[in-house]
Amino acid sequence: MVNAAPPAEARAVAARALLDTIGVTLAGAAEPAARSVQRVVERDGGGSSRVLGTALRTSPGNAALANGTAAHALDYDDMCFVSLAHPSAPLVAAALATAELVGASGRALLDAYVVGFELEGRLGRAMNPRHYQRGWHCTSTLGTIGAAAAVSRLLGLDIIAAGHALAIAASEASGLKENFGTMVKPLHAGLAARNGIVAALLAQAGMTASSAAIDGPQGFLAAMDSETPSLDPFTADLGTRWEIVDTGITVKLYPSCAGTHPTLDALLDLKRRERFVADDVEAIEIGVDSIVPTILIYDRPSSGLEGKFSMPFCAAVATVDGRVGLDSFDAAHLSHPAIVALQARVSMSVDATLDASAPALTQARVTVRLRDGRVLTASANGARGYPAQPASDAELSTKFTSCAMLTLSASRAAEALAAVRDIEALADVRVLTAMCVTQN
Repeated sequence: MVNAAPPAEARAVAARALLDTIGVTLAGAAEPAARSVQRVVERDGGGSSRVLGTALRTSPGNAALANGTAAHALDYDDMCFVSLAHPSAPLVAAALATAELVGASGRALLDAYVVGFELEGRLGRAMNPRHYQRGWHCTSTLGTIGAAAAVSRLLGLDIIAAGHALAIAASEASGLKENFGTMVKPLHAGLAARNGIVAALLAQAGMTASSAAIDGPQGFLAAMDSETPSLDPFTADLGTRWEIVDTGITVKLYPSCAGTHPTLDALLDLKRRERFVADDVEAIEIGVDSIVPTILIYDRPSSGLEGKFSMPFCAAVATVDGRVGLDSFDAAHLSHPAIVALQARVSMSVDATLDASAPALTQARVTVRLRDGRVLTASANGARGYPAQPASDAELSTKFTSCAMLTLSASRAAEALAAVRDIEALADVRVLTAMCVTQN
């Protein structure tokens, strides 16, 4: 896998992921969680790698920590239903900082991303859903190992050194779902990115680790409650079957937890079709799979971060505003009388009639009871932006621009969009990152 050549289809998916992730990183750079990390890394002085959306330069590990946190700060970054992770936040942050260090090309960056994604996908197939249900945040746990794989590729580590990097990463991996709805959740992505770089650099410097660190009797799979005890059935096709092509990546078109997206699609479609308003609604009942209630844990959110993990709040915002956007989670929305009143009439429960074989977080059944006695229902199997209903190039460009302009000028945002759209032809990634920073 270290030397495998990803096919063009895999690089194409990776390029879309890179575009989307750089956009949300630029937007997230202004968020409080990202600002906290920036203040910490600024103390360490300059370096070769840029903190996107700022004027800071720092070490690759610190840049990965800052950019990974920013990428996940708005919960607007992509996700994967095999790994049950947000793959790109740590992968892009780690790979981009390392690519700056070594002066890698855009194509090398994409290949590294694919390598990391493939390993995360195999880990996800082996470990989930048990690992995730146990309380581990896969973006951080699996993401640390995926990031180490991507960085190992960019550093040109041989198979032995790369194996040590993955084993080191296995001892670094952590991340608890109990921190969902707080600033620590995006920090998980930053830590995964930074730790992946540290693991690969340590292996490059000669540090060795157990060859059974991942699947040994006291290794990563066992300690972190894997669904299955061995990776062997899932890794036999590495380098020949490409998870990134078969499964794809889900691009978020709402800046909230993915567990809300099928419901939001169904609810917004109902609202557009039936033309009801919030005052017309007696109650909204939402049926979901058994995983969703473990992550949407806030019935009455007290902050925007909690609101992203609140089905009642997201459903109320969608009904009141007819949309869910970056501004939907600000203080004004949290205290909006109509939203506060309606969220009390939204309920969520596990619906045993949903397809148990479907991936987690992809199905929902929405029932809207109106005051005039009408009962409206809709079911969702996935949402817009999911692999079966991919975001269009125009939607990706619009999302990138709206995100980038939160920290960059309009002209810089346009330059960065053009550069990342042509990423595979870029001889040096540093040309792109130079466009993604503010001027002193």
